[in-house]
Amino acid sequence: MAQVFDLAIIGGGINGCGIARDAAGRGNSVFLCEMNDLASGTSSWSTKLIHGGLRYLEYFEFRLVRESLIERERLWRIAPHVISPLRFVLPHHDGLRPAWRLRLGLFLYDYIGGRKLLPPTRALDLATAEVGKPLIPGKFHRGFEYSDCFVDDARLVLLTARDAADRGAEIRTRSRAVEITQQRDGWRVTVEDARTGRRDTILARVLVNAAGPWVDQVLAAGSKVQPKVKVRLVQGSHIVVRKLYDHDRAYIFQNADGRIVFVIPYQDEFSLIGTTDRDYHGDPAKVEASAEEIDYLCRAVSEYLAKPVQPSDVVWTFSGVRPLYDDGASEAKAATRDYVFELDHPAGGAPLLSVFGGKITTYRRLAEEALERLAPYLHGTKAAEGWTATAPLPGGEFDVFAVDEQIAALRRDYPFLADGHARRLITAYGTRARLWLGDAATTADLGREFGATLTERELRYLIDHEWAVTAEDVVWRRSKLGLRLSATQIAAIDAWMATQQPRRSAAASS
Repeated sequence: MAQVFDLAIIGGGINGCGIARDAAGRGNSVFLCEMNDLASGTSSWSTKLIHGGLRYLEYFEFRLVRESLIERERLWRIAPHVISPLRFVLPHHDGLRPAWRLRLGLFLYDYIGGRKLLPPTRALDLATAEVGKPLIPGKFHRGFEYSDCFVDDARLVLLTARDAADRGAEIRTRSRAVEITQQRDGWRVTVEDARTGRRDTILARVLVNAAGPWVDQVLAAGSKVQPKVKVRLVQGSHIVVRKLYDHDRAYIFQNADGRIVFVIPYQDEFSLIGTTDRDYHGDPAKVEASAEEIDYLCRAVSEYLAKPVQPSDVVWTFSGVRPLYDDGASEAKAATRDYVFELDHPAGGAPLLSVFGGKITTYRRLAEEALERLAPYLHGTKAAEGWTATAPLPGGEFDVFAVDEQIAALRRDYPFLADGHARRLITAYGTRARLWLGDAATTADLGREFGATLTERELRYLIDHEWAVTAEDVVWRRSKLGLRLSATQIAAIDAWMATQQPRRSAAASS
């Protein structure tokens, strides 16, 4: 017998999970994670920033920048374990954007978004400042330092999905909508489990298509909707190298082609460099950083850094496809990052909302607006307006400036944890680290260690409560321990996980 829902959401990333979370209290809902794991697409291949988008001011995207800046501190407040403040250094480069334009842009950046917690912009003398030391000597004299935030993007998706499940949503990973049929009073969706091939059917009064790069494919699965809005696929690639400098600031470098490249402290021992912007025409599931893009990123940062970066320095690459709203911009770098909704009633029947574009920073507001548009069709109890702006995500029930206090408290309660281990747990799970550390009194109580402090007990929690199925789910999405683990260690994790079954439904409240 088919399960019946008020709302079915097809996606896999941050926008779909955000809508599932906001739908709490508006009726029962199901989130179908297309094909693979949560955040296995675009949402885990970002530049890891919660930011207003300084460069979008050049394209007069004032509404988007303002909304993003407002969301920046809201998201930091609700997820202080996976979002943290980060200062960015912008060197002035003669012959590119003039200093007055940078000052004007940064002034707007500081004041149009209601900044309250983050420190303001300041001017720098790069000849004497610590942050000038990694730069080519004598080439850069003036600069600016401003604020944005860093995010563990994949964990933000996982925590949003976890919160949605805790509030009553059903989360189905690796579930593909193979057929969508409109019925008189709703939608009939045939769902295939990508692991077993088993198919079942769900019925929903309202359908949301938040499939990102696959939004058109979902529409083609039988919805009989011809979208008026077009999606533009833009590839963004990143490289990771060993740590390039000792301080904790990031850099934003301007390039002669008008693009910008970030260099960001990453996972303690590394630096993250990105991103590229180029149109993409292949299968989004098969995107990867090209040799040309790797070379471009190396050359771009080597125009600024005293020690050049070579392709041979790269220890990891990742690439994603951004599903941008096609606004007709001639270049991928100029395409808007704003989001657009298309609400259809094929043949006058049940509603279908498709989401085009968007960025991680605005996911919560996007979800809020999506539910505002769908409210007339959802007859459940109306949720409190704007509640997602203040309700902490799982584990984030502490002050934004109290991360170090949380780490110290965890070490007091579990003195066998080394400082680095405790820090990793707090910045991944926040207060929920205690859920699975439980009554452990020694490292041995956590079971077998697979390397890089990953233990059986942590894996057990990820399987039971965070939908982890494979080692890849764990070491590249629920963590980035893949940067520290060998192929042999990852294979051992896979072998152990293959013998395990979830002890409870991950959709159940944790």
